[in-house]
Amino acid sequence: MIKGTGNLANAASLLWHAYKSLPSPSNQVNWAGFYVLDPKSTQSKPHLILGPFQGKVACQTIAFGKGVCGAAAESQTTQLVPDVEQFPGHIACDGDSRSEIVVPIVVGGKGEAGKLVAIIDIDCADVSGFDEVDKKHLEQLGELLARSCDW
Repeated sequence: MIKGTGNLANAASLLWHAYKSLPSPSNQVNWAGFYVLDPKSTQSKPHLILGPFQGKVACQTIAFGKGVCGAAAESQTTQLVPDVEQFPGHIACDGDSRSEIVVPIVVGGKGEAGKLVAIIDIDCADVSGFDEVDKKHLEQLGELLARSCDW
C-alpha cells in the first residue's frame, strides 16, 4: 500500500464534494484525485501511478513529461489548462474532460532540491473550469499534504 493513502483518499473525496457544491463551472468537475510517484520507478525513467480518486476509471501510469500530469511532475509547477484540447500531448483518460488543473506535491526544499511525491489532478467537463483562485488554494492544499502525509 502507498504511504499516505488514507489522507489522500479523504482529500480526494473532500475535493470532489467541495467542487460539486459550488456553482458552475466548478460543479462540473468530473475527476478529482491523485497520482503518486511510483516507488519502483527509476531516476532516469520516473513515472506516476494512480492514487485515490473520485470519478471515472483513470489511466494507471503516467510518465514524467507526458500529458498535463506528467508536465506538472517534471517541472514541479502547477499546470492550469483552460482547454485540454489545446494542450500538446494531452492524455484523455476521460473524454468528457475539457479543462484541467494539476498541482505538484513536493517535499523537501529550504536549501535543498525538493522531491516530487505526488500530484493533485482535477478535471472539469467545461472549458475554463479553473482559475487563479483554484490554483492558489490547491497549491496551499499541496503544501499541507506535503507536510502532513508520511511520504
